[in-house]
Amino acid sequence: MSEAHDSILANAFKPLELVRKTHSKFFEMWEEVDFKRHEFITEPGKIDRYFYVVISGVQCIYLIAPNGDKQVIGFSFDGSFSGVYDSFAYEKPSHYFLEALTPSKLLRINKSQYDSLFEIYPEFEHWGRVVHLQLLIGRVNREVELITKTSKERFEAFLSRCPKELEQIPQKYLAWYLNMSPETFSRMRASKS
Repeated sequence: MSEAHDSILANAFKPLELVRKTHSKFFEMWEEVDFKRHEFITEPGKIDRYFYVVISGVQCIYLIAPNGDKQVIGFSFDGSFSGVYDSFAYEKPSHYFLEALTPSKLLRINKSQYDSLFEIYPEFEHWGRVVHLQLLIGRVNREVELITKTSKERFEAFLSRCPKELEQIPQKYLAWYLNMSPETFSRMRASKS
């Protein structure tokens, strides 16, 4: 693994202050994988066997509603974690699609390797609690935002959180994520230009 990959992993797991000298096994477990634009990483009915850290690219997790519309749950991008977490954690078939929206390069670790990190490095227990709490709070905040904010407020909140991603993620996916029509999203984006 390259020094660049070490840096990406160290930043993703920042609170742990990982360094190759003392955490060599951690860095050796990760495998680099590439996905083409619109390639599925995980599909409904399949078990997500990997936990990912994104080197580059944008991925989207979504499901298909009974009416055929995509319901976007979230995105992952440079330096963030990715995967279908419930499928990975419980080794159960996924209900979601995880799709590479752009050409994507990821680092991945399988379930048994991931689980072994908690045994090899006790500090991973603390990291796991912190990260899972952040994910839970993020999910709750998103649900509250969808229920209580107008389309314009949701758009502006996303813009303030993720301005760079606004340029990388296809407009229709952002509209689905923000629970608005692509036309409404387009008008709001044009008004900010």
